Order: sequence, then structure tokens, then C-alpha cells
Amino acid sequence: MSGNTLNRRQTLSALGLVAGSSLLPQTTPPKAKNDFTLCLNLSTIRGQQLGFAKELEVASKAGFRSVEIWVDSLQKYLTGGGTVATARKLLADLGLQVENAIGFAQWIVDDEATRTKGLDQLKREMELLAQIGCRRIAAPPMGATQGAALDLQKAAERYRTILEMSDQTGVIPHLEMWGFSKNLSRVGEVLYVATESHHPSARLLLDVYHLHKGGSPPESLKFVGKPGIEIFHLNDYPATPAREAITDADRVYPGDGIAPIRNMLKMLKNPEQTIILSLELFNKTYFAQDPLLVAKTGLERMKAVATGV
Repeated sequence: MSGNTLNRRQTLSALGLVAGSSLLPQTTPPKAKNDFTLCLNLSTIRGQQLGFAKELEVASKAGFRSVEIWVDSLQKYLTGGGTVATARKLLADLGLQVENAIGFAQWIVDDEATRTKGLDQLKREMELLAQIGCRRIAAPPMGATQGAALDLQKAAERYRTILEMSDQTGVIPHLEMWGFSKNLSRVGEVLYVATESHHPSARLLLDVYHLHKGGSPPESLKFVGKPGIEIFHLNDYPATPAREAITDADRVYPGDGIAPIRNMLKMLKNPEQTIILSLELFNKTYFAQDPLLVAKTGLERMKAVATGV
């Protein structure tokens, strides 16, 4: 067997295309009691400009026990007089667990100086999140959404770099797919980057809307494998605008659009661990409404699409 054939077979095996192989490194987590944990990404009520503490209060009052926060919102809370200790107490008093954080460090870009600054930013954010008990941070292709196409092998090496940072901080960057981006807009691309990082903590952060926007069919979820996904952004999209023209602001509550959400959830179910479903919306119509009503409505819609899957 030639070296080229061996390398090809190794790559196919990593991508799950050789019989009996898995897409991402396997672990054996304890058996989960529930299929899904319902979580609120605070983007859903971000337009009301409530601030970090009030957003958490709304989430808790609506009935959520899990949230995804935005790093900049936490940082603004801290510069405004809050402390890590008061943030931890607030979360504990409200009965909330921070499942993930949304950040935008430019860790993947080709420009070395920009990438170095992005890595420094990401490390600080990960260290901060560890202090409030958050074990995940989104790692989208920030800074590489336009312009030249990235070399996916280099992207994989850069992803490994930030995964190695997680070995020290305990906060794992989940590779986020952005459907509108020039890079990492399709499931095949993020799968390649994750598998070629050769790190056991590699994980993907996918999204109903971004699957549609980037042109990845829902069936592509079947190829991700377990435990490739721990958290999944839940939303829906209407029949119009068309895929090419649709934007984040067009996202709607789960079940209010045309996405085959229940079938997608069936593909995501993992008998060995609970999958976190996080409601991520940017709908300006919802931003104009009472945030508690939006959060409650979102939770009701999530239960309706997830129950009995």
C-alpha cells in the first residue's frame, strides 16, 4: 500500500467513511436520564437591552434552568460593578447553569498578528468562563467569513491550538458552523476540521438555521456521530425569504417555520448523554415584545417540538 493510499484511508476513516469507523473521537459518558436539556440563548432577548443580570432573571422566571450567555454581556456586567463572585451567586440564586458562551475571538484567521490577538482574547474569555462554571465556548469562523477560502488543514491545526488551551482552562471551544460564511458554512467542512484536529475534546456547534442557510441537508446530522454534538442551537425558518436571502433576523420559534425539526432531533438523540437544545433567535419582532413573554413562548415551543421525539 502506498503512502498516499494510506493517508487517504486514514482521512476517510477519520471522516467515518470506512466501515466501522466513527466521525469524532468516542468517549463513554454516563447514561443520561433525559434526551434533551432545554436552554435559552440570551440572544433571544438581547434586543431588549436588559443587561446581564436582568436577562438571567427573565430566563429563570420563564422556567429555564440552563442558559447560553454572551461574553460581552458578562464583561459589561463586570466593568459596571459586578464581580465574578456576584455573578456566581446570581446564577446560584436563580437556579441557572451556564451551558455555553458566545464569543467572537478571531482565532482562525490567516493573518498571524490578528490570530495572535484572537488567541489571547479567547484564553482570557475561557479563564473568565471557568470561574463562573461554564465549560463551553462557541468557536465560529470569526474574521474569516469573507475573502479568501481557508486551507482546511490549517484551520484544523488552529482548532487544535485552542482545544489545547481548553486542557488548561477546562472550557472547551465548540467549532461553530456559520451558514452565511465563506468558510465553515457546511457540515462537511466543520467535520473535516474537527476530525483533523486529532484532539479528543473536538465538538461541533450546529444550528437549524445555519444548516439551512449553508445548504447542508438535515440528513447530514447523521454523519456527525457521538459525542460530536453536546449542544445544538434550536430555531426555525419560514418558507420565505429564499435560502440565499434569508438572514438571522428571519429566524422564528421552533415549529413556526418549515424546518423538519422533529426528524433532526431524532438524529441528534444520544442514548449515552443529554443533548442541550438552546433557543437562539434574533427576531426583531420578538425584540419589540415583553422579554418574559418571548422567553416563555420560546420554552413552550421547544417543549412542543421535543416532547415524544
